Amino acid sequence: MSKVTYKAQRQRPGCLFFFMAFLLLGLALVTANKYTNIFSGIFDKTKPLYGKDEFPDFEEVWSFGQGSNKVVRIAVNGMITLRSNKSVFSRGNSSQMTLDSIRRATLDKNVQAIILDIDSGGGGITASDIIYKKLLDFKKNVPSRKIVAIYGDVAASGAYYISLAADHIIARPTSITGSIGVLIPSVNIFELADKYGIKDTTIKSGANKDMLNPLKEPSEQQQEIAQSVVDALYKRFVMLVSQQRNIPEQDVRNLADGRIFTAQEAQELKLIDEIGYWDDAMTRTAELLKKDNIIIYRYQPKPSFGELLLGISSFSPKAWFNNTPRIQYRWQ
Repeated sequence: MSKVTYKAQRQRPGCLFFFMAFLLLGLALVTANKYTNIFSGIFDKTKPLYGKDEFPDFEEVWSFGQGSNKVVRIAVNGMITLRSNKSVFSRGNSSQMTLDSIRRATLDKNVQAIILDIDSGGGGITASDIIYKKLLDFKKNVPSRKIVAIYGDVAASGAYYISLAADHIIARPTSITGSIGVLIPSVNIFELADKYGIKDTTIKSGANKDMLNPLKEPSEQQQEIAQSVVDALYKRFVMLVSQQRNIPEQDVRNLADGRIFTAQEAQELKLIDEIGYWDDAMTRTAELLKKDNIIIYRYQPKPSFGELLLGISSFSPKAWFNNTPRIQYRWQ
């Protein structure tokens, strides 16, 4: 009987092997990049040493124009709020990107101007005010710097508030602006809850601790308290419009009842300077800088290793579900 022999089958590396190899390679590249940045910052004396949040590590993308006069294009889009989901794969929201971009531009001495590309109905009062203040800091850091704002579909309430930092405001012919005012959006379902036997059992330390509780009818005192806060913040908004747009304060109050305006109306009321398009924003920026040409960049976040590996979106549904009443400069 003949002897049967079997050849050993060579095992081929499976998917797990390739995945682990790819993962280790990625980690090695990320680590190398991290320490390269650290050491380059130490030994390269021309590179400023700033914190990661102070001087965000953005990629600069050539956007428009040519020459050596550097201008940065920064977007203000959507709801203005600096709240964000700080997960491993999340970069926060567009307002945080706006703020980070302004910080980056402020510390880059080569940046001579910012073009604000605005399309927003406003948002949080503090978020709007912080971005407005950082824009003023940008100019204060280098007094020759300029800011030009150009509106998209909407630049209302908090978005208009932000644009007050600009040296020149351009609205497209179809833009809507205005809505100067303050609101505290809140829903009261006291009567509905009472009808179905739903009772409020909030334990509180004072009579006004649960103001705007949707299950309780607000008292007269609580309404007065809320209105006094709104009035104070409204007064600040009106004052800034008066100062930055050189309009008498009473004239601002007459038009600042929350109404919105077309571009033509806003120009007549001196809320904006010009009706035009993107090319006009570029031209006006060069004129303000007294330069023949400008080169415009925009900032783009460098993708994290996790985003490159898994392609995970920065969308966070958590941001859409938050019923806490917030005081807002927003077009409702």
